Amino acid sequence: MAKKQFKAESKKLLDMMINSIYTHKEIFLRELISNASDAIDKLYYKSLTDGETGVNRDDFKVFIETDRDNGILKISDNGIGMTREELENNLGTIAKSGSLDFKSEIENKDEIDIIGQFGVGFYSAFMVSDKVTVVSRAYGSDETYKWESTGADGYSISQVDNMTEMPNGTVITLQLKEDTDDEKYRDYLNQYTIKNLVRKYSDYVRYPITMMMEKSRPKEDADGEFETYSELETLNSMVPLWKKNKSEITDEEYNQFYKEKYFDFVDPLKVMHSSVEGVVSYTSLMFIPGNAPYNYYTRDYEKGLQLYSSGVLIMEKCADLLPDCFSFVKGLVDSQDLSLNISRETLQHDRQLKAIAKRLEKKIKSELESMLKNDREKYLEFYKNFGLQLKYGVYDNYGQNKELLQDLIMFHSSTEDALVTLAEYVERMKEDQKYIYYASGETIAKIDKLPQTELLKDKGYEILYLTDDVDEFALNIIMSYKDKEFKSVAADDLEIEESSEEKAKAEQQAEEAKPMLDAMKEALGDKVSDVKLSQRLKSHPVCITARGGLSIEMEKVINAIPNDDKVKAERVLEINADHPVMEALSKKYESNPEEIGEYAELLYNQALLIEGLTIDDPVEFSNAICRLMTK
Repeated sequence: MAKKQFKAESKKLLDMMINSIYTHKEIFLRELISNASDAIDKLYYKSLTDGETGVNRDDFKVFIETDRDNGILKISDNGIGMTREELENNLGTIAKSGSLDFKSEIENKDEIDIIGQFGVGFYSAFMVSDKVTVVSRAYGSDETYKWESTGADGYSISQVDNMTEMPNGTVITLQLKEDTDDEKYRDYLNQYTIKNLVRKYSDYVRYPITMMMEKSRPKEDADGEFETYSELETLNSMVPLWKKNKSEITDEEYNQFYKEKYFDFVDPLKVMHSSVEGVVSYTSLMFIPGNAPYNYYTRDYEKGLQLYSSGVLIMEKCADLLPDCFSFVKGLVDSQDLSLNISRETLQHDRQLKAIAKRLEKKIKSELESMLKNDREKYLEFYKNFGLQLKYGVYDNYGQNKELLQDLIMFHSSTEDALVTLAEYVERMKEDQKYIYYASGETIAKIDKLPQTELLKDKGYEILYLTDDVDEFALNIIMSYKDKEFKSVAADDLEIEESSEEKAKAEQQAEEAKPMLDAMKEALGDKVSDVKLSQRLKSHPVCITARGGLSIEMEKVINAIPNDDKVKAERVLEINADHPVMEALSKKYESNPEEIGEYAELLYNQALLIEGLTIDDPVEFSNAICRLMTK
């Protein structure tokens, strides 16, 4: 039997197949099972178009068999099989796809879903095998042929005699390679390894994938002893849950599917199941988890949806299907319209993926908006877990997704004592209110006591309390919401209208105090850009505000990042003109102006502590208090 040579370009391609194209060697099983499924599809389609009555869909199956002693793995099917000519064309010429040729001959291509396109998947078997043998009998033929190859050296085809008992179909026999230090090829003979790979990649192939599984059971009348037996087991579930009509699926089925597939112990908070027809048709089944994964806010967390093509897993985590702001979503997408690359592990055309991703993004936002509107309690539960991610999403990429997310983010309200949306805040704004006011701090309780909030509270203005590091950065990115700009309560100027009497009084007080304030500013040096009388303080004597775009809270966040580039907000020390401290300062300045610097330092450090900032010299601060107390 003469050995035939692959063409020169085919030899190069086979070498690429073995060494370069596939990321994981375990993919070979997916490819061979997909080819077997295609062969069955072809026979089933032929039976429908030709009116064959002897073909029963229920009889179709893929069978896997192992021989551990001899290092042999077999994958067989009872599909359409191949003639000698088809073996020559489909296996003798690498990248010649019989499935693609078959599909091109069908008038209505939507009637049948063929997985194979490139004619290269079969050769992935050489990644794990020293020798591959294919025995096949075409449907309706009495002749059986064997194709045999050890790789790039070539192949042989011969007729097999005494195979009358073999029905139509194909048997692929792999002589697995010997184990090495790096690769354990014989693991592919382990029944549980095979079962796991089938579940991972081929669970939704529409025909049963069967295998004789060794099991054990207690012996009868033998206490504590077990016997081993073999049982034919179907390894795949065949019908994907997402291919069923939503009306046929119960909440319990959705929940069970999610928990088993994504290894969670808690039911999902939200299920999103949809089928879309269009330029790219697909089915998606997505879930919002009930709890944030333990590593969600770490670098170890990997986002992405599972990507299937006609029920066959292509990518375990396709990150491009989800924007980072929705990275908490788990689930899958299944489409037969994807243009896959030669290894069927990635896509050839980004535009298909982008089209699906854009629709998924809109779907997720729509579902979240619906939850916010119709099930506030559930949305608050979601927000507790993933609200921080939405706010990061607003800030990320220079606000690229701020329009997408700004209606979904929430902050604690000073008047409602609860989380509220920006829309709810604006709806309640007073008629004369120009800005959306916010205050930043470590906790709600600490923010509520900030001196800078007194004036706004006195006027009945609602304040948003920001407690996460990203909050103020996110609002700065949004800039305005429904034509209302954001303003920090610690901004140098709150721009609140004053009566003519209030304005005149403030100007007079500032004029009278100017020499003392100038002296205090000189004493503090570059610690502050100004010392002035405050119109925002009511009961507190002093506070620090910020002038310019960098706030005190933003300064704290940025400087907490480990690096040598520290920033400093332009600080302003404000003193309550109507507080007894102001009267005491004025008297001290009149009697002992040289001591005003010490009082300025004391008030400045006091304001820093109120703001949650550290003081430069705690010992000197303590000594200064003692000195002033003993005078």
